[in-house]
Amino acid sequence: MFFSAWLQDGRLTFYPGNQTVELPFINFMKRHGAVFLNAYTNSPICCPSRAAMWSGLFTHLTESWNNFKGLDPDYITWMDLMQKHGYHTQKYGKLDYTSGHHSVSNRVEAWTRDVDFLLRQEGRPMVNLTGDRRHMRVMEADWKNTDKAVAWIREEAINLTQPFALYLGLNLPHPYPSPYAGENFGSSTFLTSPYWLEKVMYEAIKIPKWSSLSEMHPVDYYSSYTKNCTGQFTKKEVKNIRAFYYAMCAETDAMLGEVISALRDTGLLKETIVIFTSDHGELAMEHRQFYKMSMYEGSSHVPLLVMGPGIKEQQQISNLVSLVDIYPTMLDIAGIPVPQNLSGYSLIPLLQGKAEEEVSPRGPRPSWVLSEFHGCNVNASTYMLRTGKWKYIAYSDGHSVLPQLFDLSADPDELTNVAVKFPEIVNSLDKILRSVVNYPKVSSYVQEYNKKQFISWKQSLGQNYSAVIANLRWHQDWLKKPKKYEKAIDEWLSQRINKINT
Repeated sequence: MFFSAWLQDGRLTFYPGNQTVELPFINFMKRHGAVFLNAYTNSPICCPSRAAMWSGLFTHLTESWNNFKGLDPDYITWMDLMQKHGYHTQKYGKLDYTSGHHSVSNRVEAWTRDVDFLLRQEGRPMVNLTGDRRHMRVMEADWKNTDKAVAWIREEAINLTQPFALYLGLNLPHPYPSPYAGENFGSSTFLTSPYWLEKVMYEAIKIPKWSSLSEMHPVDYYSSYTKNCTGQFTKKEVKNIRAFYYAMCAETDAMLGEVISALRDTGLLKETIVIFTSDHGELAMEHRQFYKMSMYEGSSHVPLLVMGPGIKEQQQISNLVSLVDIYPTMLDIAGIPVPQNLSGYSLIPLLQGKAEEEVSPRGPRPSWVLSEFHGCNVNASTYMLRTGKWKYIAYSDGHSVLPQLFDLSADPDELTNVAVKFPEIVNSLDKILRSVVNYPKVSSYVQEYNKKQFISWKQSLGQNYSAVIANLRWHQDWLKKPKKYEKAIDEWLSQRINKINT
């Protein structure tokens, strides 16, 4: 049973983050299984992250550069292989790992991130309270898919003579659309009901510290501006956004509970491995941002809990792991040979407490994890290497944008970039990063890809181009000076791109 949320901060599954909201079924999984304390997304945005999870490959290998560019529809996923080897497979809810989805705004914003302009691409983050203290089913679409999964367990799984693999993907706790914010509305509204808000310990909510706008890293400033977060926010506004987000996580937990209860009631729980994770986290106004698209912990750190037969109970596993590990883990569970070309490693040795006995033709699990980002709301390809107490973040070609280095043991809130203070650590981590991915070359390739995709899209619109591009999510800013912004795009398109071998 694989349960995937959308935008859930992994730090809520252990102390001190778990003090802010009641998550009884995540706690149930912790008591009866294992929680990974250092699990990361391989790309902090929906489609690229899920492409990594379903393929077992890093983003630069899948070339899932943005929410429009994922896996091919016929790509062989771990669930396809399980079905081929005799599993009955069933999927409900959000998948989002193939190409061609998400809004026009989303892809155009990604393609044009190198253009010399700065435009707000989202509505200002806000909260909205709906219903009363009896209103439980706020995200109705997710509840309907949960109901389908529960019905399938109770009516079909119970009668199967073959093993099953059930997947349930939720939209929660992703923010809701904001209708005033333009094409496809953006999604900047944190929506919940009093029922779920009462699950939040309001007094335990931490107000994040912010750098001044002038002190922000240039990529962070671009992200904050395009997410419409550079204006003034009161402490109450920030605290409410965080409270509503935690309440949305509580509703997500309740859906997990419905699935666990169905497995328990049918007698299947004792013989079913249950996995809970998310594609990425949610900043919830940390670092003056909401959403994801960042390597900061709120965005890149994901929940990962596993329970079931053969899994040691009440484990807290500190090893660094990431979502590419899901693919080999699922095959390992099913006894299917694991391909040797994967980026990930099976989690089963860690879950069984046999990590030191692990014998793999590929050698031991690396002591680092990689995450990368090439999409919208960030104006440079971004690469994160997490190892030991360090988080190293490199950008673009490694020279044109200053790197960041954080000591997470001394600075868990990632407020002090110590890259200048520790140049030898930067050099050492950058060497490791380059041994994993030739990131200057990948960055150049993405720049070329973005330009080609934009040119193709522009040509497809013909005379409608000016009207269409003006009315995307950035319309509030674009319509003030449309000729200026069209000219900036024309200048960008006229610039020569360095050719690279593909």
